[in-house]
Amino acid sequence: MNDEALLRYSRQIMLPEFDVAGQQALLDAHVLVVGLGGLGSPSALYLAAAGVGSLTLVDHDTVDVSNLQRQIIHDQASVGVAKVDSAAVRIASLNPDTRVETIATRLDGPELDAVVADADVVLDGTDNFVARYAINAACVRNKTPLVSGAAIRLEGQVTVIDPRRDDAPCYRCLYGDAGDEALNCAENGVAAPLVGIVGSVQAMEAMKIIAGVGESLAGYVVHLDAKRMEWRKLKLTKDPDCRTCARS
Repeated sequence: MNDEALLRYSRQIMLPEFDVAGQQALLDAHVLVVGLGGLGSPSALYLAAAGVGSLTLVDHDTVDVSNLQRQIIHDQASVGVAKVDSAAVRIASLNPDTRVETIATRLDGPELDAVVADADVVLDGTDNFVARYAINAACVRNKTPLVSGAAIRLEGQVTVIDPRRDDAPCYRCLYGDAGDEALNCAENGVAAPLVGIVGSVQAMEAMKIIAGVGESLAGYVVHLDAKRMEWRKLKLTKDPDCRTCARS
């Protein structure tokens, strides 16, 4: 770490939980962010600002004016631009030392496995169960920690899946085979700051995993009721019959 980096990250380095070693771990880390919407926007920005050395951004969509209410990594000039390209420009202006790779297609199968295997942590900012199940399964197969977030209306949640642990439940343990493809922001609405809160929690959990700080949310789900500003932390146990992690 050079003098400029020591100055840039000084407020983080002074935390005894991080110190120089934790900051160096962030600088050496590679995080995969899937979805550059409401959740991926604050997650990617905070990870870059905090000094994560390499980010791979995945999103097949382009920026629409309706995204700007909450997807803060994009701006008016980004409308019509691929989300990953818009996000890369914003990250470069925030921290030019963060290396960014962009993938502007849907990933599945071997392609998804390859990018998941190459990452130290995966952040899931997608908005449908098909994508979440696929990302979860790839993380279980490759034993890559996953930070999953969701936000709708005035409610949000975050959980961490850590397949490096034999007793760790996965995302399918939480939801089984249930799913409602209509349960997204376009159909149900969402408050702008809510996705910022949830995405920021995801970034914090990723940083903790990378730097070995504190205890992650592995084995738990935190739920936010923003209408009452109430948080609940619920225990999540491994499903012995789970179709994803019971066979891993």
